[in-house]
Amino acid sequence: MLTDPKLRSQVDQLWDKFWTGGLSNPLDAIEQFSYLLFLKRLDESEDRREKQARRRNQPFVPRIPVEMRWSHWRNFQAEPALRHLKEQVFPWFRELGDAESSFTRYMSNAECKINKPSLLIEACTIIDQMQISAQNQDVQGDLYEYLLSKLNTAGRNGQFRTPRHIIRMMVQMIDPQPGERIGDLAAGTCGFLVNAYEHILAQHTSPEILEYDAAGQPHNLVGDRLTEEQRHFLQNGAFRGYDNDSGMTMLRIGSMNMMLHGIESPRFFYDDTLSKAFTERREYDVILMNPPFKGAVDKNDLGDELLDSTGKSELLFLHLILRALDMGGRVAVIVPDGVLFGTSKAHIETRKKIIESNRLDGVVAMPGGVFKPYAGVSTAVLLFTRGAHTKRIWFYDMDHDGFSLDDKRQPVPENDIPDILECWRNRTKPEFAAARQTRWDALKAELGPLKAERLRLEAEINRLTFESVIAPEGDTHASTALEAARQQVSELQARITPLQAQLNQLSRQFWVTKVQVAANKYDLSASRYRRLEQDETYYEQPRVTLERLLRLEQVIAEEVWELKTLCD
Repeated sequence: MLTDPKLRSQVDQLWDKFWTGGLSNPLDAIEQFSYLLFLKRLDESEDRREKQARRRNQPFVPRIPVEMRWSHWRNFQAEPALRHLKEQVFPWFRELGDAESSFTRYMSNAECKINKPSLLIEACTIIDQMQISAQNQDVQGDLYEYLLSKLNTAGRNGQFRTPRHIIRMMVQMIDPQPGERIGDLAAGTCGFLVNAYEHILAQHTSPEILEYDAAGQPHNLVGDRLTEEQRHFLQNGAFRGYDNDSGMTMLRIGSMNMMLHGIESPRFFYDDTLSKAFTERREYDVILMNPPFKGAVDKNDLGDELLDSTGKSELLFLHLILRALDMGGRVAVIVPDGVLFGTSKAHIETRKKIIESNRLDGVVAMPGGVFKPYAGVSTAVLLFTRGAHTKRIWFYDMDHDGFSLDDKRQPVPENDIPDILECWRNRTKPEFAAARQTRWDALKAELGPLKAERLRLEAEINRLTFESVIAPEGDTHASTALEAARQQVSELQARITPLQAQLNQLSRQFWVTKVQVAANKYDLSASRYRRLEQDETYYEQPRVTLERLLRLEQVIAEEVWELKTLCD
């Protein structure tokens, strides 16, 4: 989501400029924005390459002719700039990819529809002011998402943009390697493929070259430890994505996104992967995706192997993934919560197939606000391996993802993702489990006396509250003691809260056996299996309640008698 108010304002301004400049079709405006942004970032990418070459004391070989660079023609007067863009830059732009590239296929008819020289200059000025390259995270997808939201179609078919930090988490958990075939069968802007590419580069770039920004995103991804064979495969055969956007907008955006991140020959194609026309089988070693939830499905065109499984798109994609994965292939896929516990025959049979015929490695339950403001639905990440055997399943019940779970999605300090990644990497190590159990026991031992004291104070507060109510006028002993007890509880709670937070986090990771899951109709809800211990709650004893009622009646009777005396 585009949360920066300044960027949102600039996008709104750009949208208005396109509209008043004659681009009345919203998709045309989005495409023209995409082209200009691509050319801008292509220029910035060339600058980064030059700096990297200097840093490594290597000669710099330009990839972009000087006359095609944004920094060159951007300084022309309005009319020459538009003429140069139309007559020189766009013909070159359309030929950037190689013959096998989806960029070449979908850009072959790309055209500059900006016809007012002043509009071009105004648009370029706004894009320069956005300072995309200076952002701490890649906001390009957020910009597209915000523009697309103006069409009032975002999320209509359950197609929500996956937050960048969730993509990174999934990619790090799957840990794609050089030489693996990596796919996304509903790729959108190709965020998963781009992040998988960057992950591989980061794992194969010398540590002294890597730099990390405040968000933990690596930079200077040169991949100097890759072999030439690995590098060639990364560029030409490792990544493949599909999308069924017949308008080609997403296909162009995704192809440009991949090229901007260094994949010189993107393979991102138009296809309805649930249809009969899509016949890929055992084509991938890794699949990373967030398929549409509750999308419309044309049952008359469903693939033959999918036809009898279900009519729900979220379940159909799971069957499709199993078909497309090669034996031993790994997947991380986002599913709505209903997939985990749905009681229909299709739901149960889908979960059973994943668990009984493959290896369900992990389930990460995510809180409901991850996809806000577009949807509040709770989701989960399923991680499984094609064809292996499930014995037990690793779970993590995420409570925080580093952002507020409301529509604003502002950064917050609470974030379970670092712990998720640490637990996942060490999940099979007995010493790691032993260390967490030791810490659990130590926290329980430390919290025990504190909670017992809190319970005692709650009983005291209950007593003093009653005493202060029935105290004679002018007697402040009980109310003073009550205020002191409340202060003690507040101070005690301040000691308990951080310890309890640590204890809660330790309980978020747990294992469940296949036998347990099968006994519950293959229910994969984390809440069903997570160990949660309820604190003891103070309740007043019935005997005490009766004694206080009698005491209260006595006080009332005494006050009534005093009133009667005054009346007499």
